[in-house]
Amino acid sequence: MALIQWGTRTDQNVVAGRLNNIVGKVKEAQLGPPAIIVVGDVVQLRNKLNWFESKPLFGKRVVVTRSRDQASVFSEMLIDKGAKPIEFPSIHVIPPKSWAELDRAINTLESYDWIIFTSANAIRFFMERLRSLGRDVRQLKGVNICAVGPRTAEALDHFSLRADLIPEEFKAEGVLSALGGADVKGRRFLIPRAKVAREIIPEKLRELGAEVTVATAYENVKPAGDVDRVKRLFEEKKIAALTFTSSSTVHNFVEMIGKKEYKSLIDGVVVACIGPVTAKTAGQFGMNVDIMPKEYTIPALVDGMVEYYKKSQP
Repeated sequence: MALIQWGTRTDQNVVAGRLNNIVGKVKEAQLGPPAIIVVGDVVQLRNKLNWFESKPLFGKRVVVTRSRDQASVFSEMLIDKGAKPIEFPSIHVIPPKSWAELDRAINTLESYDWIIFTSANAIRFFMERLRSLGRDVRQLKGVNICAVGPRTAEALDHFSLRADLIPEEFKAEGVLSALGGADVKGRRFLIPRAKVAREIIPEKLRELGAEVTVATAYENVKPAGDVDRVKRLFEEKKIAALTFTSSSTVHNFVEMIGKKEYKSLIDGVVVACIGPVTAKTAGQFGMNVDIMPKEYTIPALVDGMVEYYKKSQP
């Protein structure tokens, strides 16, 4: 016979035995309700049919700190690998307090040679504002578009736009390398982005002789998350991994959990960062980064977690 607790969920637990020893096994495993009992020869097929529990991240609780509107895709990928995502958004994306900067840029779009999108959020807010001003994608005629990373490029597809340039390295340094100094001097660049962001792209472009306009398209703020619930999971050592997809998620996570206690709470928890910039920020807070994929994307981050746990298995 077998007892199955939380069947089909990522925290499924199964205890198998015989009628004369199953009670002791259940007590030893501390298995409780809700559970179902399966009796008979069908139990012997468990090892052959056990595809669910053999998933690489089965049963591992993974904290997802992405914004709520972006967390679902990441969570679905984790579930597909058997993990149990704990969504704890440490970042919330909102419109800027003022559209003045972006409106001025949109009203003179034809004067720019390049527009650089560093995130899907930048594209979404830019396009929404473009439409609010009574304009459409025809305003981008003749303007080259650079998208930092394949996911940002995919966001352009929703508006029937294609990126003219996608750097091989999905960060600021990759953009500068892909553009090249020879083609930058005298060109005008527009960068719609978050209110607070790295200054390396505009600074380096200006050093190379480019004219750069940085326009605030959205703001990243700290949300009101279920801090007590997440803290309790950390305290009970029920969290296997903690993921960060930007420096902002690291900063806000530390502030939300508590600067004085976050280190002790995440002790023994695997830390996964999407790229070197995020990993550097985590390191500045004293975190040991265990996972960082070569390609700075969510699918690569999930694959990196799978590889990490495969290697750590005895």
